[in-house]
Amino acid sequence: MRLTVLGCSGGSPTRTNPASGYLVEAGGDTLWIDAGTGTFMELASHTDPGSLSAVVLSHMHVDHCSDIFGLYGYLAFGPSGTVPVPVYLPEGGAEHLAEFARAGEEHVFNSVFDFTTVQPGDEVSIGATTLAFGRAVHPVPALATRVTAGGISLTYSGDTGPGSDLVALARHADLLLCEASLAGERDAAAYPYHLTAAEAGEAAAAASVDRLVVTHLVHTVDPATASVEASATFGAPVEIAQPGAVFQIGANE
Repeated sequence: MRLTVLGCSGGSPTRTNPASGYLVEAGGDTLWIDAGTGTFMELASHTDPGSLSAVVLSHMHVDHCSDIFGLYGYLAFGPSGTVPVPVYLPEGGAEHLAEFARAGEEHVFNSVFDFTTVQPGDEVSIGATTLAFGRAVHPVPALATRVTAGGISLTYSGDTGPGSDLVALARHADLLLCEASLAGERDAAAYPYHLTAAEAGEAAAAASVDRLVVTHLVHTVDPATASVEASATFGAPVEIAQPGAVFQIGANE
C-alpha cells in the first residue's frame, strides 16, 4: 500500500501546501481520500484522475471536499475517464454537493459520480480493497476511514475531536494518519472538534498502531513541536505529513 500526501494544511491551503487530500494505492485500486482545496491538480500530477477507483470524503468542510468539483469538470467536460466514479461520504454530503452544483436529477453531475452515503460501522468493498468507517467528532457529520488491502491497513482520522471511534477503528493498523490541529495541552478553552498532537499520539498508542503520521497542522503550529508532543505520548518516533511525501506501508516499507 502506498500513501501520497497531496496536501495537508489544516483549515485552508497555503502558498506551498494544499488543504487535505491523499492518494492511496492498494490492491490495484486507486483512492482519492479527501478533496481539499488545491489537491485536484496534485492528484493529476500523480495519477490519471479519470482512472480513480473511488473517492472518499470525510466531511463537507471546504478544506476537505471543494476540489471534487475539479474532478467533476475533468470527467464531464475535460479529458474524461471511467464514469461514474463511486463517492463515499457522510450523511447529507451528496445533497450538499449537488446543491452547490445546482444539479437536479438529470444533471451531468449525477452521471459522473455515484454517491453512496455511509454511516459509522459500515464497510464497503472496492475491488480487492475494503473501506470501514467510524464516527468522527466534528460540527458536521464526519467519518474516520480504514483502508485494508492484502492484509495491510491504513486508518485516517479525518477531522475529529476526542471521543470518536478512532481508536477502535485503527486497532493494529500498519499506519495511522491522524490530525493534530492543536498545539500544547488541552484546556477548558480548547476547541473540542480537533485533536492536539499529544492526543494523536495517545490515540495511536491506545490502538497499538505500527506507525503514526500526523497531519492537518494549521500554519501556526510548528511541525517540530507537534512531532515531539505526539512522540512523547505515542512512545515512538512520529512522522509529519508534508505535501508530496510518499509513505510505503507494509512489505515494501
